[in-house]
Amino acid sequence: MEDKRLQLAVTRLLTAIDEPDFLRCRDGYRLHTCALDAVHTLTINRQFGRYNWVVEADIQGFFDAIDHEWMIRMVAERIDDRALLRLIKKWLKAGILDTDGKVRHPVTGTPQGGTVSPILANVYLHYAVDRWFERVVKQQCRGEACLIRDADDFVCAFERQPEAERFYTMLGQRLGKFGLERSAEKTRVIPFSRQPPAPKTSFEFLGFEFRWDKDRAGQDHITRRTARKKRRNSLKRFTQWCREHRNLRLGVLFARLNAKLRGYDNDYGVPGNVAGLKQFFSHALGILKKWLNRRSQRRSYNWAGYNELLAHFNIERPRIFGRPQTRVAASKA
Repeated sequence: MEDKRLQLAVTRLLTAIDEPDFLRCRDGYRLHTCALDAVHTLTINRQFGRYNWVVEADIQGFFDAIDHEWMIRMVAERIDDRALLRLIKKWLKAGILDTDGKVRHPVTGTPQGGTVSPILANVYLHYAVDRWFERVVKQQCRGEACLIRDADDFVCAFERQPEAERFYTMLGQRLGKFGLERSAEKTRVIPFSRQPPAPKTSFEFLGFEFRWDKDRAGQDHITRRTARKKRRNSLKRFTQWCREHRNLRLGVLFARLNAKLRGYDNDYGVPGNVAGLKQFFSHALGILKKWLNRRSQRRSYNWAGYNELLAHFNIERPRIFGRPQTRVAASKA
């Protein structure tokens, strides 16, 4: 408990010092922001910016690959307190109790489950990626370019194909300098333009699939749908939850069900994703009905009775939440 409290105090101190330096392109692990801020910012930039190419990037095992020496050098850019730097070094090198009972001392990575880990990760990527993109990559681009990052997930958009491909090549070299490695399977350059004859492509970011489509007025519009992999994983976890909790009293069970449905809508309830929310909702209720009928040897509910049960407990219906305010990342004309 003492260590947790000390990590929290250091986290607040580092946040107060480094937060003014962090660029607006980053939303992960910041006060008053969430993943949907990054999703909305990316949508607005792609909708109204002159971007035709996207670099979808992913860092392989980021939190386990952070180089300790580089980490201390980056923290020391703004902090000249040797005692605090020694304390951070101790956290970085703290032993990890493995499942076999042995203590393992990592040579890379941040403290697992540590309160201070998110701010350390943000400082690391601020110097390794964010500042480099603003000061080097964008300055070398003749067209528009922008970076949207949430924690270790980021997407870069470019107006010109050669600049997107050059960034893709430079990114591997830049990450390698800091002991990081891009995921070969998840990092790619794709055309993403509303102008014909551009192919109908899509990319994923923070659990959403982005693609160009038409709105009701027939105008080009970016749509966001729940990524298929994320929806499958959510349904798999929901199935496990139903299996473990099907024997609860119905009042308790449906109260917890409503909380889970609200949580899902909070994560994926963005404008344009109504179909995705309804698809998850219908599948989830079908799974719950299946497991409620396994509470005993006799089948308890048909669809008519089950719908009456849902109405009695006032089950949450899919709804859009969204975020009214969106920050548009600065881009170079």
